[in-house]
Amino acid sequence: MKFRTLLLLSLFSATAFAQSGDKPDLTLTGKLSGHDNQTYKLVPFDVPAGVDRITVDFAYTGRDEKTTIDLGLLGPGGFRNNAFRGWSGGNKSRFTVSATDATPSYLPGPINPGRWNLLLGIPNIREKAHAEYTAKVYFSGNGKIPDLLDAPLRAEAGWYRGDLHMHGAHSDGSCTPQSGKGKVPCPLFLTAQTAAERGLDFIALSDHNTVSQADAVRELQPYFDRLLLLPGRELTTFSGHANLLGAWLPLDFRVGSADVPDWNTLLRRAATLDGFVSINHPIRLSGELCMGCGWTAKPEVDMRLVQAIEVVNTNDADTAISGVPFWQAQLDKGHRLTAIGGSDDHNAKQWHETRGVAGIGTPTTVVHAANLSQRAVLDALRAGHVYVDVFGSKDRHLEFTAKGQGFDAEMGDEVKIAQNGKADFSLRVANVDGGSVEIIADGKPANVIDQPRIAGAAQAFAFTWTSDGGRHTLRANVRNADGKLVLIGNPIYVNRTGAAAKP
Repeated sequence: MKFRTLLLLSLFSATAFAQSGDKPDLTLTGKLSGHDNQTYKLVPFDVPAGVDRITVDFAYTGRDEKTTIDLGLLGPGGFRNNAFRGWSGGNKSRFTVSATDATPSYLPGPINPGRWNLLLGIPNIREKAHAEYTAKVYFSGNGKIPDLLDAPLRAEAGWYRGDLHMHGAHSDGSCTPQSGKGKVPCPLFLTAQTAAERGLDFIALSDHNTVSQADAVRELQPYFDRLLLLPGRELTTFSGHANLLGAWLPLDFRVGSADVPDWNTLLRRAATLDGFVSINHPIRLSGELCMGCGWTAKPEVDMRLVQAIEVVNTNDADTAISGVPFWQAQLDKGHRLTAIGGSDDHNAKQWHETRGVAGIGTPTTVVHAANLSQRAVLDALRAGHVYVDVFGSKDRHLEFTAKGQGFDAEMGDEVKIAQNGKADFSLRVANVDGGSVEIIADGKPANVIDQPRIAGAAQAFAFTWTSDGGRHTLRANVRNADGKLVLIGNPIYVNRTGAAAKP
């Protein structure tokens, strides 16, 4: 039977590509017969301008008759134009390619508009057999990925533990090689392996100003099927450092240059990538030893373009360089910014060598997410459903909630409480036996819990709060028996987007 290819094309614009895993931009179908045995076939499709990622989901019938279809990809011009983009044969049914990363077997590189081709090889189809194939093609723009590349590693809602700041071979992370002599750029595999051994659920790979680690992440993620590897980079400038999570698309970081005159320009461009931005270690000396480590951005940054503050970096909680006061000052100005933590690890083997004294996972950022996927974790971070486990334990836990007329809120949520209205706040703590809890209202300790001492492995506290109708933040800290800060909760916001109506 004569080979036929049917292209079912949909109309779309370059800025409105399908983002749902079950809604491809193109569906390519075709039929094969015994005449196609041991031949190669091109299946053409057109890529519009504005696409920076192509994802293909391929399936075919006839496997029960030993039909085999191998798969590859050619860019515009094909082999003659040196546009070969990969060949996975029969070992993969789904792949993705972009400028920064590609499924193993495929090559990252520019996604040029024009005529592309799936390359099919048919090593076996019996003489009287017939088969049909379907290739769903997804186009992504502006650094986004289709949902089918972000399938949850765990489907259930829960508290997930992670580290949002670390460095490896793609910037200045180094570790001891097999010989035990000197230092070498530390492979990303060791970073992921250490995080997995620490029991973390997610990490962000935040190398300085680069996204070259994206291709390694694409290779490692299927193996680390219990550890989510989030896209990230640390925007490292002469006037401050900030993590951008959730996007692999390159971004011009040269604050102070003609193309990026200030941080507000950079942050507005980051916002177009739908990324999550945290200001890192804001209270640091900045100079020859660490240029830009302290936050000195001028002109003043529009904090509405920022989503988080790194309040704990490595082990700086309860020190003069803690980020907590900087964060609290922004809350006092009316901003809603999530408090997070990051180890800023530069040696993936450090935790092994010191056995938990420092390294990946110290501190740990704990999120209450709908599932363990990139989208769900970033949504939880944006919502502020987060607390920081300062010393990176595996089991310390904090929940802070509020209930009242018309609301049932958790950390990060906003509630409306009219003047003289009341809310019942609850605080649950686990595995800080002998410690104590403290409630911070508008940046100051509030004496609202009569007995703040924690007397067992798990304990609940409660208090009722009466509103004056104004705007407030209430959050919880937990200290251990030595008085050290071990858990930092995000606020519940009261009347922050407008004064509550009086009853």
